[in-house]
Amino acid sequence: QVQLVESGGGLVQAGGSLRLSCAASGIIFSGKTMKWYRQAPRKEREWVAQITSSSVTDYADSVKGRFTISRDNAKNTVYLQMNSLKPDDTGVYYCNANVFGVSRWGQGTQVTVSS
Repeated sequence: QVQLVESGGGLVQAGGSLRLSCAASGIIFSGKTMKWYRQAPRKEREWVAQITSSSVTDYADSVKGRFTISRDNAKNTVYLQMNSLKPDDTGVYYCNANVFGVSRWGQGTQVTVSS
């Protein structure tokens, strides 16, 4: 079955960095656009970044220039390198893939940025 497993979250001071990973199984990973979303407390889930099967990337304006999404098809893993973190980046970060028209989500990984 489809599984997306995020890891790499944690507590970091403002200005610090974290690298999130999402390991995928049960899908043809190399052919999928992979996305990262986040959800802050009491806010809607929002799109953060995506990478296509041909490694074309796109970012939300709020993270452009600070976050980098990448993928390793040999490891079925997508990454999110987050630099210059701000308290507003705090939230649960989710990996997402669309599989046969169904949006699949991981369980999320918590990122907390202290000021």
